[in-house]
This record gives sequence, structure tokens and C-alpha cells, in this order.
Amino acid sequence: MLTLNSEERRALRARAHALQPVVAISQNGLSDPVVREIDASLAAHELIKVRVYNDDRKERENFLASLCERLAAAPVQHIGKLLVLWRPRPEQVATPERAPRLPRRSKRTFQGSTGS
Repeated sequence: MLTLNSEERRALRARAHALQPVVAISQNGLSDPVVREIDASLAAHELIKVRVYNDDRKERENFLASLCERLAAAPVQHIGKLLVLWRPRPEQVATPERAPRLPRRSKRTFQGSTGS
């Protein structure tokens, strides 16, 4: 599990404020498909919110701790039924070189006929 200092956590909470939950944990709890989806979301976005449909606060805290352990992520925030997790993106090891972009064509203006 990654650890964050208070400044890093504060900055990540601010970034997460506008995010919507991307994964929901329902009555089945932390099933393998849910964990895989959270892992994929962390790989794509680094910072995610997870909604937990469970009224037991201790259970939600256990979900957060378990996810951080299993996915090598850092807990950012647990507020109500929302969990915020962060994991830095892995470096791209062997990315193919992109073809250079061609310059955009200028917009052509239409010269309509003015006569009758």
C-alpha cells in the first residue's frame, strides 16, 4: 500500500472533488470482477472514486484497506459511501513512436454568388 503525506492527500482530494464514481461495490462486496475493474480504472485514470452501497462504516473501511493492499494504491479519502483511491500510472515501457501530425488545412471560405 502506498502512503501519502498530508499535502499530497490534500492536493489529491482537491483533484477528486469534481470526479464522479467510476465503479460501484454492491451487495456482492469485493468480488474479483469488481477488483479487476477498479484496477483497470486506476491504470487509466490514476485517481478514482468508488461508490460503496453498504451502510456499515467498518465494512467500507475494510473495503478501502483491502483495495489499497491488493492494488498497491493509496487511500486518499473515505467520505460517506465514497472511497477515493490513487495509484500512479506505470511508465510506458515500449511505446511506439507516433507519426508526426500533419498541419491542419486552413478553412476555406465559401464565395457564394451575389448576382441573380
